[in-house]
Amino acid sequence: MSIAPVAQPVRVRTRAIPDPGRPIELLPDEHGPLCWVRESEGLVGWGEVARFSTRGQDRFEAADAWWRSFSDRLEVTDEVGLPGSGAVAFVSFAFAPDSAESVLVVPRVVVGSRDGVGWITEIDTGGGTRTRPPVRRVSPIRPATGVRYSEGVLSVERWRRAVAEAVRRIRGGELFKAVFAHDLLATADEPLDPRFLLTGLADRYPTCWSYSVDGLVGATPELLLRRTGTQVNSRVLAGTNWLSDLAGELTDDELGPALLASVKNREEHRYAMESLVERLRPLCAEVHAPEQPSVLRLPNVTHLASDITANLDPADPPSLLRLAGAVHPTAAVGGTPTEPALRLIAELEDMDRGRYAGPVGWVDAHGDGELGVALRCAQLSGSTARLFAGCGVVADSDPENEVAEAAAKLVAVRSALEGRPR
Repeated sequence: MSIAPVAQPVRVRTRAIPDPGRPIELLPDEHGPLCWVRESEGLVGWGEVARFSTRGQDRFEAADAWWRSFSDRLEVTDEVGLPGSGAVAFVSFAFAPDSAESVLVVPRVVVGSRDGVGWITEIDTGGGTRTRPPVRRVSPIRPATGVRYSEGVLSVERWRRAVAEAVRRIRGGELFKAVFAHDLLATADEPLDPRFLLTGLADRYPTCWSYSVDGLVGATPELLLRRTGTQVNSRVLAGTNWLSDLAGELTDDELGPALLASVKNREEHRYAMESLVERLRPLCAEVHAPEQPSVLRLPNVTHLASDITANLDPADPPSLLRLAGAVHPTAAVGGTPTEPALRLIAELEDMDRGRYAGPVGWVDAHGDGELGVALRCAQLSGSTARLFAGCGVVADSDPENEVAEAAAKLVAVRSALEGRPR
């Protein structure tokens, strides 16, 4: 666990500004951009006032305790009063307790947009001297050049064998579902500018949540949790198909109906949705889930989706971070039952996912905020990007098809990283 020292007092002021349009275009340079944006709404931040990192089984509770303690000491003037105004921290949690560090970053400047209203939050740590955090000149976004690929920690062949063994174990009755991740390394000629990948993903997938926290950059279609007072929302995704999977047998318009008719994909989706509902029920007064999933169309794949709503007990509503600790990992990224699935993943996947498939997003001083599942992403480090994709494996899964599905999901980041035309 580590905590960056912070001078006191810390003053926070949020004021209204004209609608900034696309906040993602305001990120001033490539140094640690922070982002959670969907279409033209969301938050971007830069600079760093404080940082907290932790790992272990209690990482969510530790992060929540630190953020509560830190935000309680702030002197806040919020002239906007919308979700995301006032003090916020951008967060990214590791998938596994013994994995890479989970992190909370409190930016010096945040720009937000919601329902046509724009605002800027500035944090002053200058003691008695009033100093406005500088909004640095925007430097040109540097495209990635000379991108080339190599196998990651888990080669395609090893991953194929892992999926085949998982199918054998599932059919043998050890568990019902396990979700396996596959990685791919990309290397460029020069250090990567996170904004290039981020804006490329946002342009290609505007209905996804585009995010950037501590070098993890992606665009996720899956909302793990949104907490607004006592209201909780979630979007569960599980079950996927795509055109190449079907060898031209169906048209693009027929993908959705085929997915809804697929026993294998409906089964995978049911496990994911039921696991989230079961985890939420002890924490909520009410939980509502649809009887049937809907279809979510993206440029590269089609998913089964279920939007879930819940109401917290107003007498003692758990914060967003504590809710995340209670529901992660869902069957959408882990498996069913949870513990056997996680043991099988550790044995057969045999790699550190880092913060891939962990919760990512933002939290405010009231315990509200939004967290997605860190999918369709890459961890950037200098001129290297480690790309991730995952697939749910059930008894009817075919290893060759799962390899093809992972490749289809990697297209999202690869095309953005290469700057391919949309």
